[in-house]
Amino acid sequence: MPGSELFEKFMALHTRDGGFVMPNAWDGLSALMLADAGFEAIATSSAALAATLGVADGRHAVSRETHLEHARLLATVSGLPVNGDFEDGYGDSPEDVAATVQAAVESGLAGIGIEDTSGDPDQPIRDFDDAVARVRRAVEAAKGRIVITGRTDNFIQGRPDLDDTIRRLTAFAEAGADVLYAPYPPDLEALGAIVSAVAPKPVNVLVSPADEVLTVAELQKAGVKRISLGPWLYTHSMGALAEATDALVAGNLAAAATGLSFERIGELLARGKN
Repeated sequence: MPGSELFEKFMALHTRDGGFVMPNAWDGLSALMLADAGFEAIATSSAALAATLGVADGRHAVSRETHLEHARLLATVSGLPVNGDFEDGYGDSPEDVAATVQAAVESGLAGIGIEDTSGDPDQPIRDFDDAVARVRRAVEAAKGRIVITGRTDNFIQGRPDLDDTIRRLTAFAEAGADVLYAPYPPDLEALGAIVSAVAPKPVNVLVSPADEVLTVAELQKAGVKRISLGPWLYTHSMGALAEATDALVAGNLAAAATGLSFERIGELLARGKN
């Protein structure tokens, strides 16, 4: 599907009444399961991908090429639009970000997120002007072929400054970002302020505000257009593995030998191959 056509298809999910839920897959089978469940788009998760490779998220431990290959796999097997959770755009300069966006377009991604993170634990959030310049250059490189999400990680990097968060998101919107995103605003009131500040552009939320997990209907009522899950489906599956491991350590083979049947896995894999 040409980039502009994929852009329109993916963007339409963000602008329709109610928006949509966009779960994050971490391998081919999880992507197939989400597609089979009826989800209309999925995303990568930089945290889940990093964990599958045995490295930490947010420290440039996963290369751009590895993440692109991973995203292409999810798109190929699922047949769904895929949004790439590409951390800070894989580069120190706006031009590096533009190169990542171009590579994402060529890889057939429907969307890509550009964060204001730096990968530097001593200064995890980039200066305002630098962050805005990177989003602006991403939009220029996109040329209407891929949905650009402008994201600030203030809240999850220990900077609980709602005013600065809104300042950044509105600047990203003015720079041309199609979707705005600030993971884990402190509460529903703060989320509402973000939605109002960038309207009519759509807002993504990661599961819910920080203070409580809301339902999809409650988030939609608050004006959220896209709900992502980040690494939480992956950690949920790892929780099941932890329980099975505990059972195995205790000698309970029957409890450890449960889960999705290989017959069901085979059905899903065959569907993806077709």
